[in-house]
Amino acid sequence: MKPRSLMFTLFGDYIQYYGGEIWIGSLIRLMDVFGISEQSVRGATFRMVNQDLLQVRRVGNRSYYSLTAKGKRNVIDGVKRVYSINNHKWDRLWRVLTYSIPEQRRELRTQFRKELSWLGFGLISNSMWVSPNPLEDKVMKLIETHGLEPYVFFFKTDSVMTHDDDEIISLGWDLDEISDKYDQFIQYYEKAHESLRERVWNQAVDPRECFRIRTSIVHEYRKFLFLDPHLPHDLRPDRWNGTRARQLFWNIHQLVSVGAVHFFEECFEHAPDGTTLSNREKAINPFVDANVSFV
Repeated sequence: MKPRSLMFTLFGDYIQYYGGEIWIGSLIRLMDVFGISEQSVRGATFRMVNQDLLQVRRVGNRSYYSLTAKGKRNVIDGVKRVYSINNHKWDRLWRVLTYSIPEQRRELRTQFRKELSWLGFGLISNSMWVSPNPLEDKVMKLIETHGLEPYVFFFKTDSVMTHDDDEIISLGWDLDEISDKYDQFIQYYEKAHESLRERVWNQAVDPRECFRIRTSIVHEYRKFLFLDPHLPHDLRPDRWNGTRARQLFWNIHQLVSVGAVHFFEECFEHAPDGTTLSNREKAINPFVDANVSFV
């Protein structure tokens, strides 16, 4: 795992439920489970502060880290999408976005493309992106955040004259490739689930291992947010294996969640200059709903 990506997973899966701020020493202990050295953790936090993803606060001789507004945007949407059930019916509207961003702003253009892909948009032709999902508010916020109003056209339509819905989907996404990725996830974790279930029932899995397993599977499942557009159920292929992968993700998560949170709490230290309100129940079962709250 890369330190930055793991950091986002830790903030979204644990830290947010314990006040949203964590001592660097706790981060070092948690990331050591995955073989990430203290030097790498400190280097990653330093870079993320410089990228305006984390902010640091000194209390005595200790450093405490929390997400910035920019960092929260990355984490909040990811948490909601990982833990929310996506089984909505299509409203028969395509959201279409086109842009012409000047070459001198190519870094922003690249970032904008990444964020559109993260939201689940598919590129169907040069600078033309589409989605069947109701993402209007998120897209308008994204345009506003980056100051792209002069360069972007964004609209929705219920009538595309040149292509039918299946053709649009095939242009925007390679569902066969996504399905293959889900198959790989299922093949790996189905075998792990069978043995893990027996070991958990026999109390043979300690909290540290529970933490490693839960964090690892969340980390792996999050990758599908960059691949799967989470199409409405009536636009998905029949017997879509993303549904099976999600059920497997839920089963393993529930087996190890209590132990994982127990280990996190053993490592976690909040700042001594305030009272931290924790939500242990939500940390254990974030599937109840996907609302997130960073203090």
